[in-house]
Amino acid sequence: MIDFRSDTVTQPSLAMRQAISNAPVGDDVYSDDPTVNDLELWAAKRHGFEAALFCSSGTQANLLALMAHCERGDEYLCGQQAHNYQFEGGGAAVLGSIQPQPIENEKDGTLCFKKLAAAIKPDDAHFARTKLLSIENTINGKILPLSYLQQAREFVDQHELKLHLDGARVYNAAVALGVDITEISKHFDSMTICLSKGLGAPIGSLVLGDASLIKKARRWRKVLGGGMRQAGILAAAGKIALTENIDRLTDDHANAKYLAQQLAEIEGFKVNIDHVTTNMLFAKVDQTIDQAQLVTALKEQGILISAGNPMRLVTHLDISRKDIDKFIATLKKALGQG
Repeated sequence: MIDFRSDTVTQPSLAMRQAISNAPVGDDVYSDDPTVNDLELWAAKRHGFEAALFCSSGTQANLLALMAHCERGDEYLCGQQAHNYQFEGGGAAVLGSIQPQPIENEKDGTLCFKKLAAAIKPDDAHFARTKLLSIENTINGKILPLSYLQQAREFVDQHELKLHLDGARVYNAAVALGVDITEISKHFDSMTICLSKGLGAPIGSLVLGDASLIKKARRWRKVLGGGMRQAGILAAAGKIALTENIDRLTDDHANAKYLAQQLAEIEGFKVNIDHVTTNMLFAKVDQTIDQAQLVTALKEQGILISAGNPMRLVTHLDISRKDIDKFIATLKKALGQG
């Protein structure tokens, strides 16, 4: 199948499968798994943090970071479009008793510091205690400028808050900006990295922070049922994702731009090509197109997309230029334009 639904659908490479088979393992709850320990130590050093924690998913990693930063009755600021607000089951509120305070994202994905400042609660028993600002990079495929990250650091320092990065696709941002990952990570008190999106691992995410924060996160991971035993078979794939699959993200970005250019030529689809800077594109679909019927017709031809308006299409390591050409040709035929 040619799958444009997400970059979570990638298959592990042969190198990953071999590493999984050969990984030395132990009981990670006892901190006895050498492959997990190696990944955590390496990742912490690589990204400029004291410590790291291997988790089962990005949702779990974000939740652990929020729960490690905040206590019951605390609050975190985030974007209205933030993944850890919209798409992670309300975990911070349900499981952490942490109140989210969403702020409308600007068109470029940033958050207005004036609006953020106005949302910080006074030191009063009537209010939740504002403790943290959480931002996302990339967000809906958009890259937050390095200058904005510096301003965010200055903002939280001014207001005595902590700063968390949902970095599910942070390497897409770094590669697109042409900078080392530490030019992004250096601004944050904590950061998550998803290994199973554009980087191609079959499972896993990391939480990074100082030693005290990660100690709290490790405890909460156990409480939430996230303690894993011989997890080195997963961590081994994650290490390859971080060491071998970074530079090739430029291919995904180029393919997304190519896809946007081709899709913009099809009647009924509108794409702002200039907005496609990483591996996602969003297309407005004319109401005359029956998306449910289109999804079914494409699936019958071995192509998977998700309906939506805008429709999101994502490129990844299992999508080639040839795959895009096939998709465009098949789409035209399904719409009677071929």
